[in-house]
Amino acid sequence: MIVEQILVTPMVVFCYLVVDDATGEAVLIDPAGDFDKITEKINSHEAKVKYIVNTHGHPDHTSGNVQAMKLTGADLMIHEKDLFMLRGNYSAVLLKDGDVLTFGKANLNVIHTPGHSGGGICLYGGGCVFTGDTLFTEGMGRTDLGDASYGLIMDSIINKILALPDDTIIYPGHHYGRKPVSTVAEQKRIYMR
Repeated sequence: MIVEQILVTPMVVFCYLVVDDATGEAVLIDPAGDFDKITEKINSHEAKVKYIVNTHGHPDHTSGNVQAMKLTGADLMIHEKDLFMLRGNYSAVLLKDGDVLTFGKANLNVIHTPGHSGGGICLYGGGCVFTGDTLFTEGMGRTDLGDASYGLIMDSIINKILALPDDTIIYPGHHYGRKPVSTVAEQKRIYMR
């Protein structure tokens, strides 16, 4: 599995292109904008994007959905509890906890991680977890907006993300820390004291 971490927009959002290296099928996560960068990565791998996935419904992660769908022809997916946040006349496939996205010979498992939003998700597979705004390399997503909850986000971090194997690589939804990636073991030292 190939992971391309693409820094986009003034909101320093991380978009991800995750490619099954055996077949070239791919998943595009949080296509917020800067489509020249995203297109360049897709073309460099000759990737065939099968799914576009929003880790949650906030506009800084979803504003590029329409352009991404036009670019790739792929289906858009979002957790059922965040569908109401999408703006625009387009449809989405609704995800729930435990769903599995298969692309080529690779899989990403959907983990419902509410707290930053009611329908926040992480995607886990291939030794990696894409945490959206649930967990950054230094800190977590805001819990003072809409249906956010500090209690829920802490439960999601400790009992779902940090329950994954220690060597799992954490790919966050924003570049808000000193480094762009972390590991479960590293985050345990922060949250499990």
